[in-house]
Amino acid sequence: MRRKRMDVLPRACAGLLLLSLLCATSLCQRSKNNRCVLSRAKSCTECIRVDKDCSFCTDESFEESRCDLRENLLRYGCGEASIVYTRGEMRTQQNFSINTALQRTQVSPQGMFMRLRAGEEMSFNMDVFQPLESPVDLYILMDFSYSMSDDLDNLKSMGQNLAEFLQALTSNYTIGFGKFVDKVSSPQTDMRPEKLREPWNNADSPFSFKNVIRLTSNINHFSEELRKERISGNLDAPEGGFDAILQTAVCKDKIGWRKDSTHLLVFSTESAFHYEADGTNVLAGILARNDEQCHLDTNGTYVYDTKQDYPSVPTLVRLLGQHNIIPIFAVTNHSYSYYEKLRKYFPISEIGVLQEDSSNIVELLRTAFERIRSKMDIRADFIPKAMKTEFTSSMYEKTESGSFHITRGEVGKFNVRVKALEYIGGQHVCSLPEKDRQGVIHVKPTSLSDSLKVTASVICDVCPCEQQQEFNSRKCSFHGNFVCGQCMCHPGWRGDTCDCSPASSPNNEACIRPGDVEPCSGRGECLCGKCQCYSEDLTQRFDGAFCQYDVLQCPRTSGFLCNDRGRCSKGACVCESGWEGPGCECPMSNDTCIDSRGGICNNHGRCECGRCICDKASLYTSSTCEISYSLGFQAVCESIRDCVRCQAWGTGNTKGNCSTCHLQIQMVEELKKEEASEYCSFQDEEDDCTYHYTLEGDPTVLPNTTVHVQKKKECPPGSFLWLIPLLIFLILLLGLLLLLCWKFCACCKACLALLPCCARGRTVGFKEDHYMLRHSLMSSDHLDTPMVRSGSLKGRDIVRWKINNNVHKQGFTSLAAANPKDLIPYGLSLRLTRLFTQNLVKPDTRECEQLRKEVEENLNDVFKHIPGCHKLQQTKFRLQPNSGKRQDHTIVDTVLTAPRSAKPEIIKVMEKHVSHEAFNDLKVSPGYYTVTSDQDAHGMVEFQEAVELVDVRVPLFIREDDDDEKQLQVEAIDVPTGIAEIGRRLVNITIIKEQASSLITFLQPAYSHSRFDKLAKIPVLREIIDNGKSQVTYRTRDLTAKNGRDYIFTEGDLVFQPGETRKEVQVPLLELTEIDTLLHNCQLKQFAIDLLHPKYGAKIGRYPQTTVTIADPEVVDGVPSMTGLSQVSQSPKGRLSAPLNPNAHALSSREIRFSWFPPPGKPLGYKVKYWIQGDPESEAHLIDVKAPSAELSNLYPFCDYEMQVCAYNAMGEGAYSDIIHCRTLEDVPSEPGRLAFNVVSSTVTQLSWAEPAETNGEITAYEVSYGLVNEDNVPIGPMKKVLVEDPKKRMVLIENLRESQPYRYMVKARNGAGWGPEREATINLATQPKRPMSIPIIPDVPIIDAEGGEDYDSYLMYSADVLRSPAGSKRPSVSDDSEHLLNGRVDFSFPGSGSGTLTRTTNTSYHQLTSHMQQEHRVLGSSSLTRDYSTMLMGHDSRLPLGVPDTPTRLVFSALGPTSLKVSWQEPHCEKEVQGYSVQYQLLNGGEVHRLTIPNPSQNSVVVEDLLPNHSYIFKVKAQSEEGWGPEREGVITIESQVDPQSPLSPVPGSPFTLSTPSAPGPLVFTALSPDSLQLSWERPRKPNGSILGYMVTCEMLHGGGEPRNIYVEGDNPETTLTVPHLSENVPYKFKVQAKTTQGFGPEREGIITIESQDGGTFSQFGGQQYMREEVYNFPTEYGTKTSISHSSLDPHFTDGMLMTTQRVESASSTLTKQVTKEFVSRTVMSSGTLTKQMERQFYEA
Repeated sequence: MRRKRMDVLPRACAGLLLLSLLCATSLCQRSKNNRCVLSRAKSCTECIRVDKDCSFCTDESFEESRCDLRENLLRYGCGEASIVYTRGEMRTQQNFSINTALQRTQVSPQGMFMRLRAGEEMSFNMDVFQPLESPVDLYILMDFSYSMSDDLDNLKSMGQNLAEFLQALTSNYTIGFGKFVDKVSSPQTDMRPEKLREPWNNADSPFSFKNVIRLTSNINHFSEELRKERISGNLDAPEGGFDAILQTAVCKDKIGWRKDSTHLLVFSTESAFHYEADGTNVLAGILARNDEQCHLDTNGTYVYDTKQDYPSVPTLVRLLGQHNIIPIFAVTNHSYSYYEKLRKYFPISEIGVLQEDSSNIVELLRTAFERIRSKMDIRADFIPKAMKTEFTSSMYEKTESGSFHITRGEVGKFNVRVKALEYIGGQHVCSLPEKDRQGVIHVKPTSLSDSLKVTASVICDVCPCEQQQEFNSRKCSFHGNFVCGQCMCHPGWRGDTCDCSPASSPNNEACIRPGDVEPCSGRGECLCGKCQCYSEDLTQRFDGAFCQYDVLQCPRTSGFLCNDRGRCSKGACVCESGWEGPGCECPMSNDTCIDSRGGICNNHGRCECGRCICDKASLYTSSTCEISYSLGFQAVCESIRDCVRCQAWGTGNTKGNCSTCHLQIQMVEELKKEEASEYCSFQDEEDDCTYHYTLEGDPTVLPNTTVHVQKKKECPPGSFLWLIPLLIFLILLLGLLLLLCWKFCACCKACLALLPCCARGRTVGFKEDHYMLRHSLMSSDHLDTPMVRSGSLKGRDIVRWKINNNVHKQGFTSLAAANPKDLIPYGLSLRLTRLFTQNLVKPDTRECEQLRKEVEENLNDVFKHIPGCHKLQQTKFRLQPNSGKRQDHTIVDTVLTAPRSAKPEIIKVMEKHVSHEAFNDLKVSPGYYTVTSDQDAHGMVEFQEAVELVDVRVPLFIREDDDDEKQLQVEAIDVPTGIAEIGRRLVNITIIKEQASSLITFLQPAYSHSRFDKLAKIPVLREIIDNGKSQVTYRTRDLTAKNGRDYIFTEGDLVFQPGETRKEVQVPLLELTEIDTLLHNCQLKQFAIDLLHPKYGAKIGRYPQTTVTIADPEVVDGVPSMTGLSQVSQSPKGRLSAPLNPNAHALSSREIRFSWFPPPGKPLGYKVKYWIQGDPESEAHLIDVKAPSAELSNLYPFCDYEMQVCAYNAMGEGAYSDIIHCRTLEDVPSEPGRLAFNVVSSTVTQLSWAEPAETNGEITAYEVSYGLVNEDNVPIGPMKKVLVEDPKKRMVLIENLRESQPYRYMVKARNGAGWGPEREATINLATQPKRPMSIPIIPDVPIIDAEGGEDYDSYLMYSADVLRSPAGSKRPSVSDDSEHLLNGRVDFSFPGSGSGTLTRTTNTSYHQLTSHMQQEHRVLGSSSLTRDYSTMLMGHDSRLPLGVPDTPTRLVFSALGPTSLKVSWQEPHCEKEVQGYSVQYQLLNGGEVHRLTIPNPSQNSVVVEDLLPNHSYIFKVKAQSEEGWGPEREGVITIESQVDPQSPLSPVPGSPFTLSTPSAPGPLVFTALSPDSLQLSWERPRKPNGSILGYMVTCEMLHGGGEPRNIYVEGDNPETTLTVPHLSENVPYKFKVQAKTTQGFGPEREGIITIESQDGGTFSQFGGQQYMREEVYNFPTEYGTKTSISHSSLDPHFTDGMLMTTQRVESASSTLTKQVTKEFVSRTVMSSGTLTKQMERQFYEA
């Protein structure tokens, strides 16, 4: 007994501990969800700003947290009057109801007022009415470039057609007209005087925008004015339509827009558009941003076109919405795709294809207007930053663009939600300026001038009690201010009354409870004589004057502390209102004690603690002390049944002896309705009548029980009783006739058919005749095909069916080519005579295991008599829906492996035993079986009586080699049991295979594993075609290896999530049994693994199955060796042969497991040699291991390795095995290369980055984040993120940045292993020099609007999709002055060809303060060679002779094709008349000089033919007057064609990289040569992706200071060495090296180095150097080159792309050093020549 008690004690303690933990977790969780308490707000105002539900208690005696939810403060004892709680308010200011009789748009209400707390949301309903017909203002804005001349001619003749169209729409209309071309500046417009006067014959001067015809209802005036118009023209293809749209919107009065009309703007053009920051002038920093104001003069001409930039797309969307203008884009096929994308950014807009001559414009407008009439957009303007709005409707559906599909003529119901935000940019909204917290929101539906005005503000009031504080209050010991019921102590004082100073002496005695030793019971800290109890997870765990109470130790109810209806305080529960009791378990109300009559406990008890305590409790007393027969109603009825019959009618078992019954019988005509639900009903056996009665009172006290009996019984009619014997006789006679027919007729079915009732019979057949299935949508390998029965449903019919695969192929039934002895798996299905339970689908349950064993034993015993049959495998259980009355019976599916020739016998055995309803002791249901082979299936289904439909479970024979469209045919053969005839006999099934989204396959067709491995790990790979989810099933099957003896059967699903490419199947291997060992079983043990049932669009790839060979260990001379594989005889003289079956698989991104089987003999160990694939084997690593496996670690991620192994013994090394290949897994990439900024303006920048130095896999995406930071580089707002899913586009253009504000930019890369680290940079655009782009077409990069609000968060648009010239256009894109270049390089898409790029590179230098000769060495971005140019730099005093022309002011190149271009220039300034020009050009790398003389001074362009594509040319143009030739204008140009992959062009550093650029160079190795110079060396990139032309080396001080040096080194060697002089001691430098090919510069390799001096140390350039290297190999001398850099005081500054070096080739050392480091390695190089390094042993792919 004592031991029993001791056992119970730990269990009880454990239970209490668990309960305590659960309660503590619950308490903690509740507090964590309470933001008010967690805020620990110290003041009232601070509290009510935490959350919209927070309140503050000002009661002086309140001891709990003062900042809490209002209900909690009331619960904890804070009075209602002491709670400060701010409520939001909303009221209607103006509301005139909608009058549908008025034919104008209306909105209701018209004014609302609301004040909201931060985080609060309010909503109200808004009604909007749009009449069936409303006024229309139609303004046509037309492109007047020369190509639109035929369109203008047609429009002039359509005045009457337009009038008829408008009159059909509405009787109240106006129409206007405007025209636009482009900015009258270069390069958009030809600025030659004669072209400005008349750009084309019979054309007007160029202009930006003109309002030609103000909106008018006079159609005749419109037509007359339109006929006066002439076409104009410009140069480049994109037009300045955005300027025109903006002026049309903001110049409301000058255009003539009316207040209550629908405003339609028709924009007609055939070209793309310019937009903000894409023009030459703004990129050069000339033009300011668009001010969004009206700038039309009295003639309607836009006069600010040359003073400000084009507007942006978000600006147009906002302004058109504010002015209720709906755009209709009427564009030609050339530009349709651009405007289709643009249209999506407008809530309501339409687009139509304009014919080449605009002849269909009226029909286009009619179609567009019909679509617009059914749409309405609701927008909110002038929203304060602290507010957010949302609109919904229960009446109308919302479109993708946010508008609603409406019905005109009815009042639409909408809901408006306004929410006050809590935080903006990391700061509380109440800290924002007042203008950002309040304002008047204009809620306006489209085409409505009137709007609903919502006056909204965020409540940021100060608590009233804080304005009435007592300074130096007596309540605070004169050491603090009394505010809102609490003391706010002065500095240096603390405590509730500010009576404690930390400087005062501690007094712990007041904190010690009598009888205790420790202050505060060891649960708190004594401060100023008062205990401050410890807290846990921001909650108070202990309380009391001495912290003697634990808030978790109060009474519990059902495990809940204080019944979760109160809180624990000072050891007792403080209950919420309405609850009482020690554990708050008793409700104070009597609601739970009210009986069905509304009384308390039926007046037979009292209510205590929410429960009735009955005076007399019995079996039939309910919880409210009422008599309830439902508790034992049937038993009561039965117990008094005989007494009721006896006393009421004198019948029954107690007839004649009713005195034993103690019931009070009361006969009634009819039972009361309320008693009808509980009455007794029985049938009297003596007259077959039914009688009813009910009870009143407690049946346990019989004298008090009254029984109400209904007088009238319910009896069957008696007039037809004589028919009963006659019917019985006829039924017997009919049965006798049927028996005779069965006995004497040869065919039962034929006999029954002769009967009149069966003459027509019944039919069975398939419900449908054809099914169409899509392979990618199939989730199962079978189809439940319904079969129906018509006619009489009495009786039972069994239908025999079969299915054939591939019936669409000719001769599909022929199996002559198949070997009858081939073993194939037969799928067998039977219905058992037992009900199905869920345990049967769980293989590990005992019920499933027992039934599986029973099924397999009985079926194996039946099928063992068929020759060649194996035992059953893969037995499973399921339900078959729609299978009649037995559909809840268990279906068993199993697999029988047998010869192909055994199929007829298997079907015969199945039919025989199913008809007998048993397989030995296994009972089965009749009429159901299925036998499935590899190409067909046979089976039976049963229609039980009254069953009309059953499903036939048809296998679909899904194979990887199936045709793209295959057919199966199911046939109902006959009805062996039953009288039904077959109706629809055939059903065809067509399966269509779509293009696979992924291919899943085994890596190899065969593997070998030793039993020592205990686990066979088989890799499964997925080739992703369309990224997404994929799934495949794998399953093992026996070959010569047996399940349970050699391995364990394994089955499951492999689910590949998006981006996953590799999974692994693991099969447990079993050890040899003693019998196998004794019998020396030498049979080769193999099993197969199959990939089956691919889902989600996946397909099985090259290897759908793999064979696994199990190598059995055998003891040879005491050493385990392998049998089962071809043994290799031992080499002569005792040398070992090669290890057997070498196998390798990747464990991780840096580890490979290499295993093998020992060779015959007694090896002492093994030597493993491994190296990177492609490297010479001489660079291999060598390790020595004792076991037949090795873990290769510290490898490069995602790198291909080769390896081999040999065994050795006392005689030496044996033969090496075959070379095995293996690739390591992916690892996350390193940070991207350095960020490059092309500062376009103070608010626009182009950000580009390099590919990570270590991609560690295939890069799939980049993420760009950017946000504002303060002076301390701390974020001051949310970071915006943009996902760039195309890894080739490593560049974004960010617009609308805040001016003069620093931003932090971060970029990270993603591959199959996940996201890598971020590369970040902080930059203020206003402090950076602008490097303007000189073309109006920005490369194909994402454009991001940094100021986009909630409406434009997803505004991401590719500029090349918008701005690319239409194919066949004759207007080339034109560059600006050669001074305005993007790092000296410009790329053009030459018109009419998708494969050509025009690149111009110009390098000029202007030094006007000095006049000395300066030598410049340049590397031009368009040339693979280094050229030297000498330029005479003149000072200010230099003057050209009077009359000699200046340099031509502009040099423009226009590509006309891959071998021709147009060279244009502008006339130079000259005091005398220019007489002609000279154009000279030649290949940049030398060659014949071509000269063209142009004697005509008005000709300022020339077409040059027969140029070489992908070659760089230098052009020089100069002008001549009678005084002589002027200076030349130079320019370098390349027409780059993508057809030639060996293009000599390459981008300059900072430009986007392509996937064909080289990878990063090898690790940087530093060697100190002197205190101010070092030697830098590196290896060739691991993936050069072409011939290496050279390297760009950047050297800069790590912590800033000085100008970065850029050094270009030519050559392609295994290792490159560079000497860098003029360094400083004890200063850390950062070096970056990039490789260059014809395709551009690759990613950088970085390294950090410091040269430290040592006192007294002598330095020798070659002596005393120590190289800490892992390996040293000898190479031929000719591989080494050395480049030294020398500088003088006159050396120019180093700039990107410029080579400032002289190069000489020397004989380098014949020793090659190699060292592998991390990307960032901190090194210190001593002047004595000692090289040290600090690094992690991490390897990566260079």
